[in-house]
Amino acid sequence: MGDVEVTILGQHYKIKGDVPDNYIRQLAEFVDRKIAEIYSKSPNIAPLKASILASLNIADELFRYKEEQERLTRDIQEKTETLVRLFD
Repeated sequence: MGDVEVTILGQHYKIKGDVPDNYIRQLAEFVDRKIAEIYSKSPNIAPLKASILASLNIADELFRYKEEQERLTRDIQEKTETLVRLFD
């Protein structure tokens, strides 16, 4: 776990992290794919704007997953409480 060189939007970056190098590469590839999706829909878009739109898409995915996780956690808690009451 040291410096990892990645390429995003044709630019090379050295990333340091306390996670495995492969994980950092996977993150960079994910971000690069998201930006490529924006370019496939709007090929003449400025790189900064494409990066911002990709970031917003990633943030949207994250928020949706977090909301779903919270909903599932609440459902599990409610079902657990129901089961506990059955045994009381």
